Amino acid sequence: MRFIIIEDEQLAAKRLRSLIEAIRPGYEFVSKFDSVESASISLPALAYDVLFMDIQLADGISFDIFDQIKIDKPIIFTTAYDEFALKAFKTNSVDYLLKPIAEAELGNAIEKLEQNFSKKEEPSPTVDLNQLVKAMQPSGKERFVVKVGDHLKTVETADIQLVYSQDKGTYLFTTAGKRFLIDYTLDKAEDLLSTSQFFRISRKYMINMNYIKDIIAFTNSRLEIVVDHFDEDQIIVARERVGEFKSWLDR
Repeated sequence: MRFIIIEDEQLAAKRLRSLIEAIRPGYEFVSKFDSVESASISLPALAYDVLFMDIQLADGISFDIFDQIKIDKPIIFTTAYDEFALKAFKTNSVDYLLKPIAEAELGNAIEKLEQNFSKKEEPSPTVDLNQLVKAMQPSGKERFVVKVGDHLKTVETADIQLVYSQDKGTYLFTTAGKRFLIDYTLDKAEDLLSTSQFFRISRKYMINMNYIKDIIAFTNSRLEIVVDHFDEDQIIVARERVGEFKSWLDR
């Protein structure tokens, strides 16, 4: 079992980890978070089996995390507050332990976890014909034809930093700092471009991973992307896409 601790008190987090590892030496500690924001940003990109979650965190209560991301893993709550018990059991709660955490109670919670949330045998995968057809197709569009005045020219996909929509048009923005209007919607461009190279970060922007200059934490658990020469607007990763975006970067 791989576990994550969400707890804003350092001593409490350290003691909880020690108790867990004493009760189950085979459990693997993944990470610890002390705030709603840090947990919401990082959890979607991490592989884990169970959360040990405090209620009161540095920037709010842990239930705020559920408003920002989907959590489908079991949770053992560890808290000093008993008034949230009913709300906790409306989540994927295994148990609700009050601080100071007793080793025997924690052991019982872990046993309950293993009895009710043990991994079930995965069914044999079925063939997805759409994915099979997609896999047999070329890896992505190599170039776009664009109009410059009375002339046509080609823009190599490798030179495109981002694709974005603006004023009902779709534009390519290149490494030379130039933009070109194309005869595709952003949705269609997304279908044509390689998913290993381009990622749709929002309804407005699709980014080329080769030209990401910087990634900066932004408000409401979002991220800001920086690319060279582009200063028309901030390039923001939509909050609901942050987890998938980080997984895409980390593949």
